[in-house]
Amino acid sequence: MTSDKSIQIARPAMNEREWLALKEPLENGWLTQGPKVAAFERAFAERHQVKYAKAVSNCTTALHLALLAVGVKPGDAVVVPSFTWVSTANAVEYCGAKPLFCDIDPQTYNIDPHSLVKTIKTGLSRGERVKAIIPVHLFGLCADMDQVLETAKQYNLAVVEDAACASGASYKGCSAGSMGDVGCFSFHPRKVLVTGEGGMCTSNNEALAETINCLRNHGASLSEEQRHHSDAPYLMADFDCLGYNYRMSDLQGAVGLVQLEKLNDFIAERDKWAAIYDSELIKLDWIVIPARPEGYQTNWQAYVCRVKEDAPVTRDQLLVKLHEKGISSRVGTQAVHMLGFYRNKYKLSEDLCPVAKNAYQDSIAMPLHNCMSEEDFAYVVQTLNQIK
Repeated sequence: MTSDKSIQIARPAMNEREWLALKEPLENGWLTQGPKVAAFERAFAERHQVKYAKAVSNCTTALHLALLAVGVKPGDAVVVPSFTWVSTANAVEYCGAKPLFCDIDPQTYNIDPHSLVKTIKTGLSRGERVKAIIPVHLFGLCADMDQVLETAKQYNLAVVEDAACASGASYKGCSAGSMGDVGCFSFHPRKVLVTGEGGMCTSNNEALAETINCLRNHGASLSEEQRHHSDAPYLMADFDCLGYNYRMSDLQGAVGLVQLEKLNDFIAERDKWAAIYDSELIKLDWIVIPARPEGYQTNWQAYVCRVKEDAPVTRDQLLVKLHEKGISSRVGTQAVHMLGFYRNKYKLSEDLCPVAKNAYQDSIAMPLHNCMSEEDFAYVVQTLNQIK
């Protein structure tokens, strides 16, 4: 029997401030990329300790542009952790390059440094032109960037941070998106900072930022805003490269500015709720709670546990039981090397990345967002304690 209770897996925390923020662009008619996007970019760059931030339509397009900017070309190879959302690998394919899947650390779900090196060496031994690494800051917890950057330097590889989940997160005092060559963020409704769709590329490299700026706007040498404010009404952009329409709208930029002002409070509240989950769920000997490595500040985009083999129910059975009680939960994410397109195209074995495979089969994201109440969390914990 399905419960009347309804706790969503995620829900954007918005109020009248976001509603009112839309008023200015609606009234002045500037709906595409314009002054609100520019203001959002400046504020986001400051918050994330980078010199440049370029807003785009979503994180998938951010990854695509970042890979193009660092020079990934058809026939190249890029190392990607298997346990991630499929768009991380898809962006590599968009460049005509090949993703080389490596395994993850079972505690953090992020890229395993030893598997990373092994994957690079294996690729090079096969004659692959390995060009870049995409460490993923999964569920809002940063990857081990010291090891990633050391490996990248050793093999002369670019680093594109997939920080889709990681707005506001940090690693040893460094903001997500500030450590690699380019960082890529998502503002999808399941994220902490939300603009609907939308994404951001961050960098401390001016040339990379300018390349991304050009490519996101059809390859134009001038933006619409630059043309609009010019004294020459006949001024037109030149197009020296093939670009894309990957721009963010000023409606999204206006909402993003308000959300960014709330980001620290969002993270603090999520950290409080995660601590409550930790203190209660650690008592269940069949659940593995998320790791909290020293020196990392996660934003708790998702609270992802593992269901042990000796649990009273399987992970999939647990998903069903929670659903029957009105609690939305989800598989953590997928092992991309096991998905049909990649499995078939590259003839990949399920056991290529065994830790990612196991995480795909036994991970579960519990509801955690800024619209939940203390009673909601108590109900989730109570329900889990009743699982038999």
